[in-house]
Amino acid sequence: MDQVKVWHPFVGPCDPCPPLYTKTYSTPPNLYIPYQPMGLPQHSPLQALKCGTLWPALYSPYISKQSELNWREAQSRE
Repeated sequence: MDQVKVWHPFVGPCDPCPPLYTKTYSTPPNLYIPYQPMGLPQHSPLQALKCGTLWPALYSPYISKQSELNWREAQSRE
């Protein structure tokens, strides 16, 4: 399940600002799990503290736009 969604906003011919052709936003994983099912896999206690959740299905890493740009620049140099 992809947590990052892409949106293509309308770009008008008379917009005063430079157009943004693609915008992205993230959705939390709890939108896709209506209730906590029995027997859901769990992280170990140490891993749960690192991830901030006991259940891998509810883990949603935060990736800032700046770190994503840095990663893409590094990949393009290789």
